[in-house]
Amino acid sequence: MNDTHTLRAAALTSKAWPYEEARKLLKRVEKGPPAKGYVLFETGYGPSGLPHIGTFNEVLRTTMVRNAFHALSDIPTKLIAFSDDMDGLRKVPDNVPNQEMLAKHLGKPLTRIPDPFGEHESFAHHNNAMLRRFLDRFGFDYEFASSTEYYASGRFDPILRTVLERYQAILDVMLPTLRAERRATYSPVLPVSPKSGVVLQVPVEVVDPARGLIRFEDEGETVEQSVFGGQAKLQWKVDWAARWVALEVDYEMAGKDLIDSTVQSGKIARVLGGKPPEGFNYEMFLDEKGEKISKSKGNGLSLEQWLTYGPEESLAFFAYREPKKAKQLHMGVIPRAVDEYQQFAANYPAQPVEQRLGNPVHHIHNGPPPHSDFPVPFSLLLNLAATSGSEDPAVLWGFVSKYLDQNYQGHTAHLLPYLHKVIPLAIAYFRDFVAPTLQRRAPDAREAAALRQLDDVLAHTGNDDPQSLQDAIYEIGKEHFGKESLRDWFKALYETLLGSSQGPRMGSFIALYGIENTRKLIAEALA
Repeated sequence: MNDTHTLRAAALTSKAWPYEEARKLLKRVEKGPPAKGYVLFETGYGPSGLPHIGTFNEVLRTTMVRNAFHALSDIPTKLIAFSDDMDGLRKVPDNVPNQEMLAKHLGKPLTRIPDPFGEHESFAHHNNAMLRRFLDRFGFDYEFASSTEYYASGRFDPILRTVLERYQAILDVMLPTLRAERRATYSPVLPVSPKSGVVLQVPVEVVDPARGLIRFEDEGETVEQSVFGGQAKLQWKVDWAARWVALEVDYEMAGKDLIDSTVQSGKIARVLGGKPPEGFNYEMFLDEKGEKISKSKGNGLSLEQWLTYGPEESLAFFAYREPKKAKQLHMGVIPRAVDEYQQFAANYPAQPVEQRLGNPVHHIHNGPPPHSDFPVPFSLLLNLAATSGSEDPAVLWGFVSKYLDQNYQGHTAHLLPYLHKVIPLAIAYFRDFVAPTLQRRAPDAREAAALRQLDDVLAHTGNDDPQSLQDAIYEIGKEHFGKESLRDWFKALYETLLGSSQGPRMGSFIALYGIENTRKLIAEALA
């Protein structure tokens, strides 16, 4: 796997989506590196509301494509995380304080609106800081870019001049896509009012492209003003295209809701003399009701919320899988994401290189996972917390330590860091989401008979091997429920012993929880 040539050969044919995307980029630069000397990846973020996992997700997925490109090419790369913080605030988010204050500043650039939290220079600075904390926590290699800074510093002045020079050609692209009432007021350039400070949506007349002069109406007065130095910004699709051309962006992905914007911005980029970047449109995350996640509604999960209950790897795993399929993102998906991450990481060492490149953990870690041995699934930790009735980490550690001693003969040092990380997370998830739902029921006659037989088997076995215990449970189920109804037997075990309709592999649970403790559970169920 350390053989660069072997990896590159496998990457050239891998069906993993990051490699498929990277190969599109490779074709783009097949004649040689870009004149700027590197391939530029970009992600965009609108800081009109608090960042959510969807925002983080775009940087993560773009980084995965960037890493895949490194496997295929030696051309240097950069990643810019671009904040559209000069956009005017269109509506007040539902999930922030001081909403009346924000309402007084509607329409102004986000960097010129006070921070409702009272912590930063502006609302945009607050949200940008949150985004950067998110990205830094995961160790992303990126350069942060501010739209306000790029406009105000004059860095975008050359492309603004080109926009004014090719104003009519841009209108020819955009106007056919707009409704009649929108066409009447549409302008590719949005001046910032010298009176109110609002980003104006008004018709604009180009006076002198070379000097950047435009003319527009502002509160009944005709104003002639330069577009340079942050006195104007570009309309959304034009702004996106101008950024691609000005920075020579080679790759940028976007959500499915921006397919039309991607098409129109691509046309405008060509009008401006540039080439649209490569990229693809991913499906959006949905909340538990199936509704699109919105920064202003705050109906998605925050990064902090996920990481309160699941490790970083589980979030990255969830984001990697099926990017073109809409997925519900809510608290209930966390345990499964943790367990599935562990399963894929455990499979990784034994896989040939071709399978490794298709394994999500390879893209999460840009190579082998730091851990590949997970003796206790996350879901099993939740069940241990439930059956022990304790939120004390020491109680869970008691069960886990005993299990490790029996099965690893003291060779546990490599397991402890990960367990120290996930046990508190499992307890937090159990406390907040599992404990309130638990309710054990009494077994019916058939279930009681099967439980008594299981108790008898446990009383006389000297074997606490998980697979042997699982086989015994399976045979008891066949005897009392029939092979076709084994699902009813396991459901009965979960509902009568654990208080839940779902549960772990019971052989593993008994081996971890202990035979005598399990017999006590059975006795309580039969009482």
